Amino acid sequence: MNTRALASEVRMSHWSEVIEERNASGLSVREYCKKSGIRENVYFYWQRKVREVACEELLTQVPVKISNTNEVIPKGWALCESAKNTKKALTIEVNNYRVLINDDFDTELLSKVCRVLVSLC
Repeated sequence: MNTRALASEVRMSHWSEVIEERNASGLSVREYCKKSGIRENVYFYWQRKVREVACEELLTQVPVKISNTNEVIPKGWALCESAKNTKKALTIEVNNYRVLINDDFDTELLSKVCRVLVSLC
């Protein structure tokens, strides 16, 4: 890997973390940028770049057909089924991220987790 590509990867990684941190903070973009000393236009520029890279990666992944069904799931995603005979009602797994949802789950927390997963993908 050349130094230019490596530098680009490091910047992308840094901004992915910044965007995740902002999402987890619950602050608006304006509030987060003011608190962090980041210009809003710079934040939005890198948010767009991170999303473009994430979308390109999704488009290059080969879908996987689920046997005996007409369903297709993207590579890197897992088919989730409800757990039987356990307290876990559902397990969601995306790449290296796993979310275990109990039957008495907090819908607001699940909503926040889904927003973070969407921002990563």
